[in-house]
Amino acid sequence: MSEATPALVSTALSGYELLADPQLNKGTAFSEEERDAFHLHGLLPPHVSTLDEQISRALQSLRQFETDLERYAFLRELQDINETLFYATLVGNLEELLPIVYTPTVGAGCQQFSRLYHKPRGLFLSIPHQSRLDQIFAQPRFDAVEAIVVTDGERILGLGDQGAGGMGIPIGKLALYSGCGGLHPATTLPILLDVGTDNADCLADPLYVGWRHERVRGQAYDDFIEAFVCAVIRRWPKVLLQWEDFAKGNATRLLERYRDRLCTFNDDVQGTAAVATGTLLAAINVTGVPLTEQRVAVFGAGSAGCGIAGLIRTSMCDAGLSDSEAARRFFMIDRDGLLMDGMPGLAPFQTPFVQSRRAIEGWTLDHPDTIALLDVVRNARPTVLIGVSGQAGAFGEPVVRAMAACNPRPVIFPLSNPTSRAEATPADIEAWTDGRALVGVGSPFPPLPRDGTRFKVDQTNNSYIFPGVGLGVLAVGASRVTDGMFMAAAKALANASPASRNPKHNLLPPVSALREVAAKVALAVAMQAHREGAAPDVPVDEIQQRIRAKVWTPRYVPLTAQGTCPRHPRRVRRRMASVMRRPSRAS
Repeated sequence: MSEATPALVSTALSGYELLADPQLNKGTAFSEEERDAFHLHGLLPPHVSTLDEQISRALQSLRQFETDLERYAFLRELQDINETLFYATLVGNLEELLPIVYTPTVGAGCQQFSRLYHKPRGLFLSIPHQSRLDQIFAQPRFDAVEAIVVTDGERILGLGDQGAGGMGIPIGKLALYSGCGGLHPATTLPILLDVGTDNADCLADPLYVGWRHERVRGQAYDDFIEAFVCAVIRRWPKVLLQWEDFAKGNATRLLERYRDRLCTFNDDVQGTAAVATGTLLAAINVTGVPLTEQRVAVFGAGSAGCGIAGLIRTSMCDAGLSDSEAARRFFMIDRDGLLMDGMPGLAPFQTPFVQSRRAIEGWTLDHPDTIALLDVVRNARPTVLIGVSGQAGAFGEPVVRAMAACNPRPVIFPLSNPTSRAEATPADIEAWTDGRALVGVGSPFPPLPRDGTRFKVDQTNNSYIFPGVGLGVLAVGASRVTDGMFMAAAKALANASPASRNPKHNLLPPVSALREVAAKVALAVAMQAHREGAAPDVPVDEIQQRIRAKVWTPRYVPLTAQGTCPRHPRRVRRRMASVMRRPSRAS
């Protein structure tokens, strides 16, 4: 047993108040002794269920719904009622439930958030309440918090500004931290920074739950972010803070501003980069093209696209290329075409990847004023094509066929989420390349018929990376999250590739194995933290043990009555917090 799964929890709650606490509620699984101690007789049906019976009941109910959005709403309600049952159901059925809890269905959940909202989960921090952040954070129920996922709702997946509806993303991400990475739910906190919205539909919706104000920008926005970060550091000085779905103009600059002030990372920039790099490293085992000979076209030169390019470039340098040689192998395409030197309006994070105008002299172009994606593929002859643009269908038949014409085994990753925003479907890529392409997608797609069987499409999604990163960082108490840790995570993912043992197999392990993948990524990240001096007080021979001790398994824990006023829940919160704060060790 680990400290993350306490052997016994004492509580002063009873009756309806106990049943209303999602961390302690067991529903019909309360034992006869617990029903006696907590005055639950009559409030529950007489049958005492097992957790397995409850999971079976939940799955039967879930599968009766007609739409994934209905299934999403059902699971969100289950999470708010009984977290142990929710996570036990999720962990045992990851392949079926991940697309509902996370992408692609979470996108619709964000769009419909105001209509689905019933119970509070996490924190909504709005600019009018900026002066109250310390007071809000001070609630005892947050004593155990170790991991925060925060968004301002401006760039939700490929859907854009969803305002307060963006809260669905931190909730979904942290569900994966617990379901895949094993973090105890009591240690996680989703946060929505409500700085208004420019989504006219939200502002006009009478049911919209967010702050009805145009999106605040400029100095007032930066002051709010600064106040938020300072309040977080005061309340949780060792917390892991993940930035999520911030717009291009804010994502990278906020990461750079705060990455040395607390333990923080941006999943869109660094997590996406790690999963794309790890999958590419796995693909090299199949294509036989060395990393130093790869040419990479990235469609979507925002923070995610440049983050991917940056980590792959680092991999190339590790493999022997100079930085300038590696940089020349990237072709970044944005709304105005190929990024080139002298182009106006370039963001600082884009400038390392601009192509020299001299390098493209002699290219044959469809339109002389713009170098479009198809021009890049025909002239640069990339071996890898990655899409993070949010533009559905951007990898059309001419583009994909051009990739196939210059590569025996083209690597094509349409990574945009949700499914409706993918640059191409795996079925189309399969058809247009005669089955020769190595495909990775951001959201789940149906299997492809191949060699008389159904071949699962690799879901090149951040869920392979960030749960393990969080687990590894927290297990050793790392002071910072570094680029080296994400490189270690990418290599750990590549090493777990089934294709490394058989080139006919998938590039990535199955989604059902995400817990095992997270453990491997966590070990690689924790070891890298030790090497870099970010976890100096942890002996290397204790790292594996600390990771195991950090993993929470969703199962019911016996409850004992505290014998204090049942209307005073503070003591149980302190009890849970003290359990979560204990040093991670096997017991």
